[in-house]
Amino acid sequence: MQDMSHTQYFKVQKEPELGISDILEVVYQAMSEKGYNPVNQIVGYIMSGDPTYITSYKNARNLMMKIERDELVEEVLKYYIKKHSWE
Repeated sequence: MQDMSHTQYFKVQKEPELGISDILEVVYQAMSEKGYNPVNQIVGYIMSGDPTYITSYKNARNLMMKIERDELVEEVLKYYIKKHSWE
């Protein structure tokens, strides 16, 4: 029988939060591995909001849905502009 006079502690480990670039990397790789064109599929998702454009393989769809689509577009545009040194 257990000792009921003490409170037991239960600690749940949080999963590390991924940034937008990390999520895009996972999604891109998952789409590529499944034979899809990742750029076309991600654009389809951004334009329509339909998560079925993203494969559920490697939890890519759930990860992608954690990002607001406008934040995704903003992040991609920032990266593009920075890469081309237009600022």
